[in-house]
Amino acid sequence: MLLEFRIKNYKSFVDETVFSMVPAPKQTGLDYSILSEKVGSRKHKALCSAVIYGPNASGKTNIIGAMETLRAIILRGNIRNSDSDISPNVASSSLELIPNCDSEGSPAEFSISFIEKGLLFQYSLILDLGRFLDRDYERKILEEKLVVNDKEVFSRGTHLEVYLPQVIRHLTSRSIKRITPKTKEIAESSLSDTELFLTNGFKNIFAKELTDVMINWFAEKFMVIYHSDAIKVMRKFAEPKEKAIHVEATLTEAAREFGITSNALGYRTDGESDEAVLCSILSNNKAVIPADIFESYGTIRFINEFPLIIKTLINGGTLVMDEFDASIHPMALMNIISIFHNDEINMNHAQFIFNTHNPIFLDGSLFRRDEIKFVERDQETKHSTHYALSDFSTAEGVRKGEDYMNNYFVSRYGAIKEIDFSPILKKIISQSREN
Repeated sequence: MLLEFRIKNYKSFVDETVFSMVPAPKQTGLDYSILSEKVGSRKHKALCSAVIYGPNASGKTNIIGAMETLRAIILRGNIRNSDSDISPNVASSSLELIPNCDSEGSPAEFSISFIEKGLLFQYSLILDLGRFLDRDYERKILEEKLVVNDKEVFSRGTHLEVYLPQVIRHLTSRSIKRITPKTKEIAESSLSDTELFLTNGFKNIFAKELTDVMINWFAEKFMVIYHSDAIKVMRKFAEPKEKAIHVEATLTEAAREFGITSNALGYRTDGESDEAVLCSILSNNKAVIPADIFESYGTIRFINEFPLIIKTLINGGTLVMDEFDASIHPMALMNIISIFHNDEINMNHAQFIFNTHNPIFLDGSLFRRDEIKFVERDQETKHSTHYALSDFSTAEGVRKGEDYMNNYFVSRYGAIKEIDFSPILKKIISQSREN
């Protein structure tokens, strides 16, 4: 369960930015949106959903990109560039794209707080990546810190300190009873300027089981989708049969609700490749057609996104998607949101975060004020800022029953830009007549 994500000097976000999934104080109503998990004797609360608004190029996608970048760094265990990363978020594999153009070499900072397996993890990184586009810069991890259940586990800066508090003892190496000068010396010798201590020395020497809990959360439960239109769900079969059709009953049933035109959906194998092709199956004339040819673009988007919704709900994960709602009917969108708000379905405390331009979610009966987020970019500095609707006072149009949509479009909350292409088009048309 994600509680908080922080960044500093990541692309358009120069100042420290906090994306919080912790309910704002004094916010009431829509209690079904509040998740609660116990850590020790203390209960922690989190929002089950959040929607991010802002004009084009404001920085909405940069927040999601920053989440994916931290995830990628942790999963590969270093801050070197990766040539194998196929994500459309190039900054997650080419880290010279992270620093802001005007940052003059200031460090980039990441921090994340989440709950997993009854433990509260707080992990942070401060990275010296040089200037924007400086690929050859000798990068260095300036600081790295892990806190579990408010107890410091290790901190890495000018010196390395490892503590191994009692709260994590059941997940640490049985051979390490206490930190001795010898074990500390071994740990310090494992340090590399570009490698995370978390996934290298700490994991190998002190706490493989604890590290695995964290890594599994990032790999399986923190699903960050940058550019959701690039999603393409692939199925693989251990022993693919030639011209075999594997009907997906659950996906077909959901797609029928969505409005598919075929009788069923399935995967076709050719007996040579272990990857299968998603197809539309027409039983009346026994035709099998690649789905991306036969179905609409909106249907294909839904087919590729729906399995992620299922996985998130089953695993109790956090799904973060860029432009999730593009080309999907509002009724389908509303239903998916309501599922995450349904305690009888969302029993595993799944979370759903997405950005959008669609104003239908600016509804006080659907989202709490602290679930409605905004991103705005200063026209002079080009720096982005992030805030929530709950940050506004009641005098600024956030009373219960207020028309949030109307207030947004009259720029009561900012994060909106007036657009007028008329002068450009008039000029072009005028020039065309002169020619």
